[in-house]
Amino acid sequence: MNQEIIRQTPLWAENWSIAYSVVQAIVILLVVVLVAALMSFIERRLLALWQDRYGPNRVGPGGMFQIVADMLKIMFKEDWTPKFADKLTFRLAPAVAMATAVLSFMVIPVSPTLGVADMSIGLLFFMAMAGIAVYAVLFGGWSSNNKYALLGGLRSAAQTISYEVFLGISLMGVVAIAGSFNMREIVEAQRDVWFVIPQFLGFLIFIVAGVAVTHRHPFDQPEAEQELAEGYHVEYGGMKWGMFFVAEYVNVVLISALIVTLFFGGWLAPFNLEIPFIPPVFWFIIKTAFFVMMFVLARGSLMRPRYDQVMNFGWKICLPLALVNLLVTGAVILMNQA
Repeated sequence: MNQEIIRQTPLWAENWSIAYSVVQAIVILLVVVLVAALMSFIERRLLALWQDRYGPNRVGPGGMFQIVADMLKIMFKEDWTPKFADKLTFRLAPAVAMATAVLSFMVIPVSPTLGVADMSIGLLFFMAMAGIAVYAVLFGGWSSNNKYALLGGLRSAAQTISYEVFLGISLMGVVAIAGSFNMREIVEAQRDVWFVIPQFLGFLIFIVAGVAVTHRHPFDQPEAEQELAEGYHVEYGGMKWGMFFVAEYVNVVLISALIVTLFFGGWLAPFNLEIPFIPPVFWFIIKTAFFVMMFVLARGSLMRPRYDQVMNFGWKICLPLALVNLLVTGAVILMNQA
């Protein structure tokens, strides 16, 4: 029966479906990259507002064209590769960083009908991309043939691999409650109650691990200017450095979107309200923007701990708490089933 239906499906309908999916993917990915590029201006304006000072206010009305000036500056800078660097790996590193950051958005649904890929293993795909992203900083640090870059790359790899362990364990409670790795099914499972309530401890661990994986302040030890002179991308310039730069902001938006999807109901309205004139994507954007602002606020208000303190905090505090959260969640689910 299914084979007969497939045979009866017009060829133009199949081609249209493929074309629609491709266009949808391109639009979403372009929007993500554009938002990440705008994050530089937004971050500076927010930091200026919170610190009671002027931000960028010279280029265009209210400094709106500052990001255009920055992009033009990066585009026209010399695309230089050091003679002592491993050229192939040196050029590959920023491409890997950018590709893994953008591809991770494939599995995040922004509304019931809008999303690039509806994978049954969407959460595992995100973890796989996060694991591959480690190679970008390792390649960048090693191929530069610079001691500061190498130390930054080693720091970044150790920190990322460590906190990805806690990040993954903190998500298992969500998977256990939802009964699926599919992002859409996880969102739909939150219609009665957002998972931030039963998984509050997992939510806190995920935020800490997410900031550490993105190497944002206060977990920016791999790029510590006072210690490592920008760390693993100290030898990069021009568009290669720009790709690292944009990839970092893409990861900020990515982690914020994951927090919303996994713990705050994704596109669902607060208290399960039904407001017909407000589209679901509006709620997703508002929630994501809030957590992006929290990333910026953390940069402007928290101090940077030492590298050994970061690693000790992860293995001695985050790991035990993540395991406790998973065990308690499993016990509660078994009790309810019994």
